[in-house]
Amino acid sequence: MEKNASTSSLKDLGPSGLDLTSAFFKPIHNSDPPLPSNRRTKVSVVGVGNVGMAIAQTILTQDLADDIALVDAKPDKLRGEMLDLQHAAAFLPRTKITASVDYEVTAGSDLCIVTAGARQNPGESRLNLLQRNVALFRHIIPPLAKASPDSILIIVSNPVDVLTYVAWKLSGFPVNRVLGSGTNLDSSRFRFLIADHLDVNAQDVQAYIVGEHGDSSVALWSSISVGGIPVLSFLEKQQIAYEKQTLEDIHQAVVGSAYEVIGLKGYTSWAIGYSVANLARTILRDQRKIHPVTVLARGFYGVDGGDVFLSLPALLGRNGVVAVTNVHMTDEESEKLQKSAKTILEMQSQLGL
Repeated sequence: MEKNASTSSLKDLGPSGLDLTSAFFKPIHNSDPPLPSNRRTKVSVVGVGNVGMAIAQTILTQDLADDIALVDAKPDKLRGEMLDLQHAAAFLPRTKITASVDYEVTAGSDLCIVTAGARQNPGESRLNLLQRNVALFRHIIPPLAKASPDSILIIVSNPVDVLTYVAWKLSGFPVNRVLGSGTNLDSSRFRFLIADHLDVNAQDVQAYIVGEHGDSSVALWSSISVGGIPVLSFLEKQQIAYEKQTLEDIHQAVVGSAYEVIGLKGYTSWAIGYSVANLARTILRDQRKIHPVTVLARGFYGVDGGDVFLSLPALLGRNGVVAVTNVHMTDEESEKLQKSAKTILEMQSQLGL
């Protein structure tokens, strides 16, 4: 009897044995059942620019994969990047690194990470850039999906929300196996700024940026906690005054962070590398952690009007997106999220997919 009691699930310890998991999360409908784990783990990275290589290098040094495949349209740069990593073999975990312009090299991948994208030309409209990236994805996603039909897709290319939708449409994958890097990095920047203000470790700060990975993103101030203490309600109970403009200034600092880095060094790489490797770790090792990533948002938090992808706090595991978290939002935050969804839907409507 004691043995049976010790192995029972703690999730059933709610009132009358209530399964608390169903109260905290909304399941992803029409998703595949979990796949059996493979002996060797394979990750493919499409695009070997600054972002792609930062992701590949971080995954390599963190020993997250047995095989890493690199794909790019530029064969010389591609081979150079592969050799540069291979030559560090004596200092790294034993990982097989391959590279090719042919997507067959990605066959059998557990995780495919897409960073490839067209750069914006001077004076080019955002819509024209988006349409060029959609055309590029038509050459990337179908062969990637064909080579690894059971893989999980992580889209990093920008605009990540719309391109995650495009990847979902072109791949034919179930919604749980297509996600975008979304606001995972934005939320890390958010946590850093709050931690910096309070002089605490960022890992003790629980805070999310949701919605579009862009100007219409939403900071969920109402659910922020530090060391388990809800920040705003604590300030109110202690009758500590704060200015809403101060909160907005912190959010705007998050939105402008990437632009600042690009202005200073020309591009962003290391932070997004760690961010995506963090997602890879959660998925490949079935850690069931919550990340704010780009997912199909229709039906969550009052988002409707079509199949729109944007960032929400999602539970991730070996099967991709397991569920979307029921995070508390004020009416104002919910309205801002729905407005963000409309912004993305307007862009999607011009694609003709």
